[in-house]
Amino acid sequence: MKKLLSGNEALALGAYHAGLKLAAAYPGTPSTEIMENLAKLPDIHTQWSSNEAVAVEVATGACYTGVRALAAMKHVGLNVAADAFMAVATTGVKGGLVIVVADDPGIHSSQNEQDTRHYARLSKMPVLEPSNSQEAYDFMALAFELSESFDTPVILRSTTRVSHSSSLVETSAEKQPAAQAAFKHDTAKLVMVPTAARVRWPKVLKREDLIGEYAENCFFNKYIPGNAKLGIISSGIAFQYAKEVFPEASFLKLGMTYPLPKNLIKEFSQSVETILVVEELDSVLEDSLCRMGISVIGKKYIPRSGELNPDILRESAIKAGILPEIKDTLPKINTPDFPKRPPLLCAGCPHTGIFFTLSTLGQRSALPGKPKREPKLVLSGDIGCYTLGAYPPLSAMDTCGCMGGSISQAVGMEKAGLTEPVIAIIGDSTFMHSGINGLINAVYNQSKITILILDNRTTAMTGHQGNPGCGIAASGQTVTEVNLEELIKGTGVKNLQVLPAFDLKALRAGLKNAISSGELNVIIVRGECNVICRKRSLPNTIDTSLCNRCDACLLLGCPAIQRDGDKLLIDPSLCTGNNCNLCSQVCPQKAIKTNEAA
Repeated sequence: MKKLLSGNEALALGAYHAGLKLAAAYPGTPSTEIMENLAKLPDIHTQWSSNEAVAVEVATGACYTGVRALAAMKHVGLNVAADAFMAVATTGVKGGLVIVVADDPGIHSSQNEQDTRHYARLSKMPVLEPSNSQEAYDFMALAFELSESFDTPVILRSTTRVSHSSSLVETSAEKQPAAQAAFKHDTAKLVMVPTAARVRWPKVLKREDLIGEYAENCFFNKYIPGNAKLGIISSGIAFQYAKEVFPEASFLKLGMTYPLPKNLIKEFSQSVETILVVEELDSVLEDSLCRMGISVIGKKYIPRSGELNPDILRESAIKAGILPEIKDTLPKINTPDFPKRPPLLCAGCPHTGIFFTLSTLGQRSALPGKPKREPKLVLSGDIGCYTLGAYPPLSAMDTCGCMGGSISQAVGMEKAGLTEPVIAIIGDSTFMHSGINGLINAVYNQSKITILILDNRTTAMTGHQGNPGCGIAASGQTVTEVNLEELIKGTGVKNLQVLPAFDLKALRAGLKNAISSGELNVIIVRGECNVICRKRSLPNTIDTSLCNRCDACLLLGCPAIQRDGDKLLIDPSLCTGNNCNLCSQVCPQKAIKTNEAA
């Protein structure tokens, strides 16, 4: 049966057909759709875990009972999961365990660009890299078989283009039956106290050697004969680009990029005159070949950062002298200069009000013709759609590093002796992910910071997945909701406020009280994400006879408020009206009129 599937859809269906019993994940682009598609399928347990470490631990526990399990995340999520990841690398598995990690070359939606293959050398786990949707589907079943045959978890590395590109996939007509859970007591294997770990680790190293021998003749690695002058070693999506640019070359396509088939590589290197290594991100393959004493061309000419494409690869080959320089004989097409749209929060976003309040209270915003002053507040930010509050005109964020880091960074600033008030800003889903420990640390160490938890009742940045604070499971079912207020009070926080996201007076008063108290304060700013809000209102309008173009409303950064020559207007297709009304609250001329609910 043929189906048109994205890479993520193919990974999900491949796992299901391979007899998957349990899948756990934390949403993160470009991996999110794997779990969203698994959640639609019957007879498996799927869950959005509170973070990636929990996802790996849940999947590990499942595989210890002999069933096949999967954990999925994006590349930075593997950093969060590293401890659990290394633990199961040491113990090995009972049932098959596949850890899908989607890298983000080009940093389309991440805070950094990193190469998951480095974790393979650290953990001694095999890595499989599909180059299209068909391989994404096929490799999943093979990954589970590899896992069970060699007593190891398996990393399946995807990238943005593999995850999000679609192609035809020949799928199986039958689903492999899932194993039944049964736990066999085996403390020497599963309880890694030092005496057991010292025995276990040499077995892990031996396992690495055995998988390397398997790689010499496995299905994953293919020799594609061609011109003997140029040989290309590649993997993943980079293989597709290389095949397009060098259709006549000989290829060694590596579906398993760790451990490498050393004998196969040496044989291939002896059959061609020049070897070009084409890989996305770091020189992982190239460095391994150099350690084997094989002379190659690679990252000296091919970029180490950003996504590759045929044009970039062609230019790199010309610089390396592999391809001749071709004069451009095609006429250049004049493309229109489209207006640039800066990154902004959505119209009607519940985060706009608090960022506007922080911006004005902290002297970060100024009306046209008036100078900006030195900010009064230091704002420690976090990962989420609210990170867009860092951009003008709001400009209300000073740091942003990793999930959950805002609170702990704020504590560090305050304990370092900073005299300005320090405010940590974190979303509800991010707080549940990894902010709780930072809050406990702040309570324990008697910090005097203010913590803002922006509760929009969803995990918005990655597509509105559920989280423990809104009580929506991966399958869409309503489940037990973790009460945010009770959780915070349970840590020992004495000063807690819950403020409405669209009331500027309440936000300003609450924030000023918290800052002036000289104690640890937590403020929950609560308002439903406009994208999922069911209740709609008629849009606001601007009375041009009253508007004097003071431009105070533009300081909100709302994309619905737009310039039209020397006038301002509100785009009715974007404005959420009475759901928000922040613009009418900031207009000193009362020129912005609200309308009745639709």
